Amino acid sequence: MKVIHFTDQYLINPQHEITIALIGAGGTGSQTLTCLGRMDATLKALGHPGLFVTLYDPDIVTLANKGRQLFSESDIGLNKASCLITRINRFFATDWEAVPEAYTEQGANIIITCTDNVASRLFVHEIFHKEQDRYIQPYDRFMYWIDFGNTRYTGQAILGSRNINQPISKKYKTVSRLPTVTELFDYTKMKENNAIPSCSLAEALKKQDLFINSTLAQLGCNLLWKLFIECAIEYQGIFLNLDTLKTNPLKIKQ
Repeated sequence: MKVIHFTDQYLINPQHEITIALIGAGGTGSQTLTCLGRMDATLKALGHPGLFVTLYDPDIVTLANKGRQLFSESDIGLNKASCLITRINRFFATDWEAVPEAYTEQGANIIITCTDNVASRLFVHEIFHKEQDRYIQPYDRFMYWIDFGNTRYTGQAILGSRNINQPISKKYKTVSRLPTVTELFDYTKMKENNAIPSCSLAEALKKQDLFINSTLAQLGCNLLWKLFIECAIEYQGIFLNLDTLKTNPLKIKQ
């Protein structure tokens, strides 16, 4: 019998826009934001209220960001989050919000982490798994967390969830809670990456290849898209290797 997870009903038929906290506006974050803009426009065309994204990043655009990340020469010196949100709002006529600071503990239906350090994931793990006030507004309630991570040629996108009520099914085995990335992998034993920022695009490409971030963003956002459109998923993640051109899905287990 197939094992699946049914999407929380609030995401399918919400009273408000689905709130998303996008943490990180670098290589993967900048690409993910564009995917979310396309997703929002399509959901609205289908009669859904759409998405409201808040982008968090305290970093400034440098010359090394040009090319691999979605920034141009004219963006250098600007805050990454503010720059990208301004562009997205103009292009898609949204009113999304930029926070030029690190994420703290703001509520959202979906958290998306596109960071390159261990500490940020452990922090999100702590707040995501906290007990929530039963009277909290639906648009502030944590439901899903998708994490993106990558090396030069490889990466993964992992979708986790809080406990989501599942319908009774004779056809499928349903799973109410998807383990998060920090439950699947022990980040407490991983060493922090203390590498200093790259000074040039050539140097940056030695750490992360040109298309690793955009490919990973497309694959991960497709998983999110399935939550909205198909209302159920049988995979909760994907592993990518651009060097061998292989992808491997992470199947949901009961």
